[in-house]
Amino acid sequence: MAAKVFESIGKFGLGLAVAGGIVNSALYNVDAGHRAVIFDRFRGVQDTVVGEGTHFLIPWVQKPIIFDCRSRPRNVPVITGSKDLQNVNITLRILFRPVTAQLPRIFTSIGEDYDERVLPSITTEILKSVVARFDAGELITQRELVSRQVSEDLTERAATFGLILDDVSLTHLTFGKEFTEAVEMKQVAQQEAERARFIVEKAEQQKKAAVISAEGDSKAAELIANSLATAGDGLIELRKLEAAEDIAYQLSRSRNITYLPSGQSVLLQLPQ
Repeated sequence: MAAKVFESIGKFGLGLAVAGGIVNSALYNVDAGHRAVIFDRFRGVQDTVVGEGTHFLIPWVQKPIIFDCRSRPRNVPVITGSKDLQNVNITLRILFRPVTAQLPRIFTSIGEDYDERVLPSITTEILKSVVARFDAGELITQRELVSRQVSEDLTERAATFGLILDDVSLTHLTFGKEFTEAVEMKQVAQQEAERARFIVEKAEQQKKAAVISAEGDSKAAELIANSLATAGDGLIELRKLEAAEDIAYQLSRSRNITYLPSGQSVLLQLPQ
């Protein structure tokens, strides 16, 4: 009797396990920010896009392909040439995501690794096309315009593959060694030219100052001569008195001045 009971329980447990396995294989989850495309062995890829949550499928017959539909970053380095034939190293940073409604077409025509297949090729194509319109100097001074043009052209090109570009930006822009050295030499030459211009202007100012000073001296001499002619030697005697007064004032303020009595020497008591 007990053996029959245990046998019945074993059969029930086995059946329950088989049923659980079948149910589990018929369920699949789609996480937040993801979408699923169903591949049917008899009907191919279904046009319906499955949203987030837990869903049923036919085991063995159907298979879910999960796509991440959140914005993801990708850096694409490109070496190209400018309008004046200068080598340019550019790195483009892209935030991209697939168009949800076009996931079946993307999976059918491109595959799950659509970003690896599409983005490097179209980014290189657009960058080469846009950069070739600008000189090396314009790529630096008009970087915002270049970035905007690349963004517009690349967004339009990516839309044909069912991709949305949320952001496109130039994160790295450098030139070849020869161009960099030429720019540095140009900067040095400009600095030398500015320095030479400053020296010339300084000499001109000094020349003007010397002329003005000479004119002032000439005018002063003329005035003095006129005064002497009018007042005689009185002006000279006045200047002598003013100079003597100034010397006496300076000597009186000095600590190194010793006054000696008239007619005798106090130093070493030297005889008269």
